[in-house]
Amino acid sequence: MTRSILLRALMLTGACMSASFAQAQSEGYFKGKPFIIAVGGTAGGGIDIGARMMSRFIGKHLPGEPSVQVQLMPGAGGVRLVEHLFQVAPKDGSFIGAFATGPIIEPLISTREVKYKISDFTAIGALEKDVSFCTTWHTSPIKTIADAQKTETTVAGTGAASSTDIFPLALNATLGTKFKLISGYVGTQETIMAIERGETDGRCGWGWSSLRSSKPDWIRDKKLNFLVQLGLEKHPDAMDVPLAIDLIPDQAGKQLMRVLVAPQNITRPYLAPPGIPADRAREVRGAFMAALKDPALVAEFTKVMGEEPTPTSGEDMQKLLNEMYATPPDVVAKLKAILKTDK
Repeated sequence: MTRSILLRALMLTGACMSASFAQAQSEGYFKGKPFIIAVGGTAGGGIDIGARMMSRFIGKHLPGEPSVQVQLMPGAGGVRLVEHLFQVAPKDGSFIGAFATGPIIEPLISTREVKYKISDFTAIGALEKDVSFCTTWHTSPIKTIADAQKTETTVAGTGAASSTDIFPLALNATLGTKFKLISGYVGTQETIMAIERGETDGRCGWGWSSLRSSKPDWIRDKKLNFLVQLGLEKHPDAMDVPLAIDLIPDQAGKQLMRVLVAPQNITRPYLAPPGIPADRAREVRGAFMAALKDPALVAEFTKVMGEEPTPTSGEDMQKLLNEMYATPPDVVAKLKAILKTDK
């Protein structure tokens, strides 16, 4: 009898301790303090749209249900936000960044002095698996990739770290295209205006998800010529557009392109600073994936983006980053020589 009472008492004590721990956890780091999603792009672009959707759902899946704020932090194709995460942002899980894919690979291929690898950061997850395209305005005489191999084609870029700058240079080196990069546009909306004003023929390195969210009418009204797609495999909605890897004639060129397109599998990635405590990282990653399973978010995402999210977990994203940053030095050297990202 005494033993039974003792066991019940121990079980009750354990339950109370577990409840106290859960309460302390939920009222710890996130309760009563803002949770920030910083956007490495401009207002109205695909990254901003996705971040604002996420902001309306992630908070209720975090311990303590904090308020969530979105902050715009454009500049250098997302590098400004990466630097902020590395140097300034709190390392307690309360500040995460939403990016395009360009900054994910930038430290690997940049010739500037970089003090970090993206694999050092805490991967939170990615909204989608995507494919990018090189496109021109419908009135441009450049209507196919073969045209771009014969005639100079101007494309708008948002900075050395962005896919808008990386892909045209890589295609020039591996496919013999004649893309002329005009860089320095702040973000997606500015490249759109450049195309509409005729400042450039088009844009290269434009994710299908970003295009569908920012200018769905351009797809509907056939305002763009799709020259080539950049990914590991074709997008199901664009099976008639050639895949760059299939067109590259030599294995060395294919290997280079494969390194560059791998980040498409983690489109619209979210990162936290390096050194986040393991339990905080686990909570934020869990909340990110839980939000993307919320029926209300899925419905809104599908309405805005035209398709359901195809997320990658933080754990799987971290593995991919580790693999990317283990790329052999000779391949990295070739990429740096082609891209010359310090210019």
